[in-house]
Amino acid sequence: MILTALVERELISITELTELLGVSHMTVRRDIQKLEQEGRVLSVSGGVQLSEKITSEPSHLTKRALQFAEKTLIAHAAAQYAQPGMSLYLDAGTTSLALAQSLESRDDLMVINYLIEHSECKLYHTGGLVLRENCSCVGDSSTHFLHNLNVNISFISSSSWNARWISMPTEAKVAIKKAAVAAANKRILICDSSKYGKVGTFNAVSLEEMDIVISDSNLPESAKSALLQTGVHLVVAE
Repeated sequence: MILTALVERELISITELTELLGVSHMTVRRDIQKLEQEGRVLSVSGGVQLSEKITSEPSHLTKRALQFAEKTLIAHAAAQYAQPGMSLYLDAGTTSLALAQSLESRDDLMVINYLIEHSECKLYHTGGLVLRENCSCVGDSSTHFLHNLNVNISFISSSSWNARWISMPTEAKVAIKKAAVAAANKRILICDSSKYGKVGTFNAVSLEEMDIVISDSNLPESAKSALLQTGVHLVVAE
């Protein structure tokens, strides 16, 4: 009944749901918590809304202009885990690009292009089919390359995530995410709060497979509580 009501209305308050269902606030909050854990709804201040479904990603150029300050803070926090001599996997994406820029001062195509010009570390690229809009690579060639790697840390990014899953709008990137996670001793999700609660068509990696999640201070309290229950260590970059 909660889901049906949310199809008809964008946002419903807790009080309205208690009246609609004829149950207590505690019962409504418990049901909302269960639905949120399933990735079907998102708690907001005083109420609940349906999770936003995404079927495509904006271009790399568009994403670079979004949440720039948050991505910079997340990148600085993530860089603290990277020590000299480590082997690192940096996912395609604008948050990973910000991380590359943070790492550069200590000695996807946009990420590696930046590192070619601004670092002295040894670089490997996964190769594979090039997605021009996202400046990333996918396909069997990329996945096979990752299966042969052993890295200290994989820094994973995504356009959609919640307390259960890192998801993708298209199937092409799923195998890449899985392989990158499998290749690492430590797995760190670097995602800003604007992507929390969004759901892609394909689940790629369970959030419980992550060791650390780094996000920003705009992450809702309900999200923080849900993440704590997964056992994943949450770092809020400020």
